[in-house]
Amino acid sequence: MGTEAADERVEEPSPRPTWSWHADWTAPVRDRPLTVLLIAVATEAALCLSVGWRPDLAAFLYLGLVGTLLGVIDAHLRRLPDPLTLPSYLAGIVLLGAAAPVVDGGGGRFVDALLGLAALWAVFAVQWVVVPSALGFGDVKLSGVLGLYLGWLGMDAWVLGTFAMFVTGGLYAVGLLVLRRAKRKESMPFGPFMLLGALIGILAYA
Repeated sequence: MGTEAADERVEEPSPRPTWSWHADWTAPVRDRPLTVLLIAVATEAALCLSVGWRPDLAAFLYLGLVGTLLGVIDAHLRRLPDPLTLPSYLAGIVLLGAAAPVVDGGGGRFVDALLGLAALWAVFAVQWVVVPSALGFGDVKLSGVLGLYLGWLGMDAWVLGTFAMFVTGGLYAVGLLVLRRAKRKESMPFGPFMLLGALIGILAYA
């Protein structure tokens, strides 16, 4: 009897690896390939026009692609997956670091980029600790990546980008309340507005 019972047991499918392209967090991208493609193309085109054919263009194009994926995923799942966010620290540092020797003032820019990373991460980390309901820790992790790129472009870009993150997010939240599509205490994904705000700062000062 014991053997028969064991034979009748059905094995449950193993969970998909978090770092796999077939993981659950990739569903919004896989289900909307055309939408993602259009957003990515528009973003990359805007970055090419703003940054120009400079050695640091590759770094910004990388951010544009990963940012598109993160924005779509967070908008639908309220999640900023580590397999996209965490490697972006290394990628950004390597790409900007490689551009530093051949860009005017590259050494200073690179130092500013690292300071921008630390500063924006600190801003979001403090807010996450003080008002944990306002942000997810995924937002904190993303903030460092965006601070890196904004810092590379200087203090003005960093300030504008950070300001734009909260303004665009706040305006969207107010719009939802006015249209009664959200309750006052209902949370919303903030990642897309972080990315949009950073893009505004980059396009303005690249």
